[in-house]
Amino acid sequence: MSARKLAMAAFRGLQLAFIGLVIAHIAFGWDHSIWWNLLPLGLAYALIITVNRWGGAPDAPRAAREPVEVAPPVTGRWSALNSPADRTPSHGVHAYGQTYAIDLVAEPEPGARPRFSLLWPLARRSSAFPAYGAPLHAVADATVVRADDRQRDHLSRTSLPTLLYLMLIEGSLRELSGVRRILGNHLVLDLGDGTYAAYAHLRRGSLTVREGEKVRAGQTLARVGNSGNSTEPHLHFQLMDGPDPDTARGIPFAWHGMPVPRNGEVFDVPGPAPAVSA
Repeated sequence: MSARKLAMAAFRGLQLAFIGLVIAHIAFGWDHSIWWNLLPLGLAYALIITVNRWGGAPDAPRAAREPVEVAPPVTGRWSALNSPADRTPSHGVHAYGQTYAIDLVAEPEPGARPRFSLLWPLARRSSAFPAYGAPLHAVADATVVRADDRQRDHLSRTSLPTLLYLMLIEGSLRELSGVRRILGNHLVLDLGDGTYAAYAHLRRGSLTVREGEKVRAGQTLARVGNSGNSTEPHLHFQLMDGPDPDTARGIPFAWHGMPVPRNGEVFDVPGPAPAVSA
């Protein structure tokens, strides 16, 4: 097991130790200050901050690496969120190989995508979003090395109460449960030359490929869902230097024939428009 993998396991173990100490303190009436129970939690976050910085400080050859050019994973009209064209790490952390990750939401026409609401509706069904069920394509000739589509698609987290629930409760529980619960249904492709492409938050039961299968560029692999640590149906896409997001470092990417879109930028990819599934 790699040092990074051990560090992530220790991070989750320390979080569980904090929860256990608090429960035991209350149940058994221990006489020491409850603030001492915060020690494992403090150590956990000191560790994850170190790991995140470690993930963002590759060795010299990686630092000099040019972006890997691949095809876009979607077709039709989309917009970008959390784009590496605006900042890196694009999602605020280097963990899980997502230094250069990008989120894509379908924008087939103005107003087609439900927007964030302050209080109501609290949540929406996945089918209310045009990205849900949109086909996703292989960005290059590759081999499937990870494939998971057994997790459910949940309701959106696009109101203030549900977003707070995601950030304060659900996200923490998913963090404790490991990378699979964060990515939700996902695929990882081996593109060769130490480069791997990850597709996250896929629709349950939508994978058309299996681990070990070889795929061709442009081949339909799965469909957009709303599984894992996700606010609404969208694609989280990234390149990384290993098949396991727990230990991988992010790799910059470029798309054939078009620049990487900036946050909020609407862009078109030639091909059929995203399919909307009920």
